[in-house]
Amino acid sequence: MQKGDGNLLRLVNTRATLRALRSGDQPTLTQLARATGLSRQTVEAVLGELAEQGLAEEIAPSEGGLGRPARRFRFRADAGYVLGLDVGAHKVLAMVADLDGNVVATERAPVAEDTPAPERLAALRQVGNDCVAAAGIVRTRLMAVAAGTAGIVDRSGRVTLSVVLPGWTGLDLAAQVGRWFGCTGLAGNDANLAAVAEHWRGSARHADDVVYVLAGHRLGSGILIGGRPHLGRTGAAAEIGTLRLLGWEDAAVELTREAAGETVFGSAARGERDGLLAVDRYARQLAQGTAALVLAIDPELVVVGGGFSKAGDHLLDPLRAHLAAMCLNAPEITASTFGDESVALGAIRMALDQVESEIKPLGH
Repeated sequence: MQKGDGNLLRLVNTRATLRALRSGDQPTLTQLARATGLSRQTVEAVLGELAEQGLAEEIAPSEGGLGRPARRFRFRADAGYVLGLDVGAHKVLAMVADLDGNVVATERAPVAEDTPAPERLAALRQVGNDCVAAAGIVRTRLMAVAAGTAGIVDRSGRVTLSVVLPGWTGLDLAAQVGRWFGCTGLAGNDANLAAVAEHWRGSARHADDVVYVLAGHRLGSGILIGGRPHLGRTGAAAEIGTLRLLGWEDAAVELTREAAGETVFGSAARGERDGLLAVDRYARQLAQGTAALVLAIDPELVVVGGGFSKAGDHLLDPLRAHLAAMCLNAPEITASTFGDESVALGAIRMALDQVESEIKPLGH
């Protein structure tokens, strides 16, 4: 073995054991050894280190029964928590989840579209603090916090451009939320994180190449390739809305020119001509940008999220028709599972990925 190979092997063994422990239902030592391909002695040593870090524990055997009971173990999902934040034009939303991704508290608050950056940040911090308090945990138990936001976000978590949120361009959002909550801070584009959430536990669980369209008061998009968000060189991948000839910037404005979007979709659902025409025009504009992404990456699935996704097939049916006419082979189109909570859930997944990447053997 070369120098350093021993540390790498220990890390691989730790990750494999942890993965098997989390996927099993209080597995035995033998089951963990079989699942990982490691010896019982190696698995036992790894479990000991995970227990020292508070991430695993042995389950006390039940009373009664014949013979010596098998030793069983469980992952301690309550060993720590993560915080997912969504900061948008009209709301701020926070969710606290344990290390299995189970959401234990959710808080939200409305904000005005023209809210200045300092006030929007204050609202975001408050809703985050309220959520931690509602979860009944102290902030020191937070292991990571991630925020999703409109705009181009680079790999460091800095917003390099935002035309939606006033004063947002240049904000180091990852560093800001990390300082607030005293743990690792991360940030990403809202549509990309929403796509991550749908792939993790939502409508895109069966697909690895995905186009996600955020349809609401504005239009945005994100893409997954091989199950991972494709950010591009500067984090600006999938920002198709900046191509003005597609009409994305004006789509929601035109839809809601005479009434709120929900009212327009209600009119279409009742079969009223004006509502049907308005939704069809919106679906066509939506299809133009979506088609550009579909033709570029040939995805397995298009997921439509955001507030307007609640319209269901009243929006998806005309979108399917227009997309079929624009694409060589249009993929399946479906609505988001999580609606306007998808960004915060994607942020939770981002934070969990960070926590998992930091789990290492003791002394590593």
